[in-house]
Amino acid sequence: MALLASLWRRLTPTKALEDSSGKLETAFFESVYRVIYITGWSNTDHGIGYQLYSNWVKLMMTLFGVGETWYLVSSYHLLDIFIEQLNVMVIQWAALVRFKSMRVHKHIYKKLAASMESSNFDTSTPVRMALVEYWRLRSEKYLKVIYLLGTCTLTMWFVYPLIDDVECNLMVAVRLPLDFCTPIRYPVAFLTTMIAFIYVAYFVMTNDVIMQAHLMHLLCQYDVLIDCFEKIVADCEKDFRGISRDKLNHNEDFRTTYFRRLGYLVDQHKLLLHLTMELRKTLSAPMLAQVMASGMQICFAGFQVTMSVKIGEALYCSGWERGLTTIPGVRRRVLLVAMRANKPLLVKTSYTALTVLLRLRHD
Repeated sequence: MALLASLWRRLTPTKALEDSSGKLETAFFESVYRVIYITGWSNTDHGIGYQLYSNWVKLMMTLFGVGETWYLVSSYHLLDIFIEQLNVMVIQWAALVRFKSMRVHKHIYKKLAASMESSNFDTSTPVRMALVEYWRLRSEKYLKVIYLLGTCTLTMWFVYPLIDDVECNLMVAVRLPLDFCTPIRYPVAFLTTMIAFIYVAYFVMTNDVIMQAHLMHLLCQYDVLIDCFEKIVADCEKDFRGISRDKLNHNEDFRTTYFRRLGYLVDQHKLLLHLTMELRKTLSAPMLAQVMASGMQICFAGFQVTMSVKIGEALYCSGWERGLTTIPGVRRRVLLVAMRANKPLLVKTSYTALTVLLRLRHD
């Protein structure tokens, strides 16, 4: 594990960590910044090598989107294929809207990431440090869960085209400007499409991870502030040992200390509320797009499930039991259709289902 961690750090030398406001921002966002870097979307790294890599990623994803759109337009007369293709593309468009919104409001996200370095954010007690560590670990855990689920889903997408009976099938529907169904071109087309789809899929997941990390970061600050308000008297009493609490209430120095401490906490609360409202404003359009996209995806998935079930029922009632399966090739084809009526749909909609669940959790 230490070797893998060292390799991961070498592959992701992002300058976002150098621009970090302090240890707490680094602790919460290091993994997020490194993931953004390796997926080619970092806006803090301007080296020639990285810019070439980033532009290559963006060009490849753009061409992939063109291929998807081309396929969608050319398949408009086949309703089921059209819906399936549109379903996948809606996910990607919604992610693009969210990413564009984050780029437009990047100053707000940077301010939010640096908010723990405020002088009013008090982590001076072991309890508060434990709260920070709890939320940091929770954010890291959720990041790993999202990428683990997404990677498992992608594995299903990559394996299925290799085990079905469709010749020269790809893991996602795209139209290429040449005939790739040859022994030499097919492996190249499959590998190129797979790499492009990987970047597109991780772009979608990274958007969720970025938003999740900022929300966890904000929740952590609220949790620490709650503890500060609860322990405000105890914190102020530290400099007045030996004086009973009844007498402290009439001690002018204690009253001044308490009033000053309360003012710091109120200022921190106002800062958090301001950041929360700013974040809320940036999420208005993206969240509306998410709700609409999720609704469309659920409807599309329901339609596909209904049609797939009907195909299975129609096949069962087609009269195959009258001895027709003795005809060479019929039995194999019947079984393949029956399998497709159940399994392929799950494979094709698994990416949608994962994204919808993640969005509903964020909503």
